[in-house]
Amino acid sequence: MLEQNKATVKKFLHQVLSVGDIDATGDYFHIDMVEEVPLPGQGPGLAGLKETLAMLRQAFPDMHWDVEEQMAEDNRVLTRFVWHGTHQGAFLGIPPTQRSVSVSGMVIDRFEGAKIKSTRILMDTLGLMQQLGALP
Repeated sequence: MLEQNKATVKKFLHQVLSVGDIDATGDYFHIDMVEEVPLPGQGPGLAGLKETLAMLRQAFPDMHWDVEEQMAEDNRVLTRFVWHGTHQGAFLGIPPTQRSVSVSGMVIDRFEGAKIKSTRILMDTLGLMQQLGALP
């Protein structure tokens, strides 16, 4: 089951975040999933997650996520990632800069059955804001 859960996270990162198939998000998450550290303005559940992911893909339409490392225990998977993209749409009030970014982080996904019930993503948001020119 641990390897299956790790594979599920990898498939989600590829299909939804890298390819942009936002509608497939429900294949990986429960409808009443919980985002433990939501982005500003993110609504609850699967609908809120899909809105946030759509906003992220609009801001960085060429984004690509790479899995650097994964660990699994019980019903949790920790994934260390790096994503790359070009800022081509508004993001958290920042107009498009056309700058390329590279953002590292980790996410801890907790599974119930074959789908993710809760997720906690920790990204280098400070580094992202610096790369966008929003912070020195």
